Amino acid sequence: MKGLIQRVSEAGVEVDGVAIATIGTGLLLLLGVERGDGPDQARALCQKILAYRVFPDAQGRMNRSLIDAGGALLVVPQFTLAADTSSGARPGFSLAAAPESADRLFQEFLTHARRSMGDLPVRQGWFGADMKVRLVNDGPVTFLLEA
Repeated sequence: MKGLIQRVSEAGVEVDGVAIATIGTGLLLLLGVERGDGPDQARALCQKILAYRVFPDAQGRMNRSLIDAGGALLVVPQFTLAADTSSGARPGFSLAAAPESADRLFQEFLTHARRSMGDLPVRQGWFGADMKVRLVNDGPVTFLLEA
């Protein structure tokens, strides 16, 4: 399982021209599910992302997690993160999980995130939809995490 996190000052997702999710300060997470991933990977990656220190402390160092900073999380399913780009000029998707499995693990990730974040906002994109994602990357700060 792969998660591309971007620290944002704002982010949002649209489907068919309608805003379905927006956040202010927080993290935009593009979540990719690969064959062989299961609930353990979903929980481990979620914990890693929520604890990852990418927000500045009083000295301007990245020493605070999303929860420490009181930020929001926007999770967008992104199967292209599971692409095999090792050869040729066209990505292959044989490493990506089947849609049913990927959706189940996407939901598992969201459940764990909501439990862990308490009252902090957790928003989501729509699995399988043609989404338009907008963001203002703060920094820019972007990391690829795996579990």
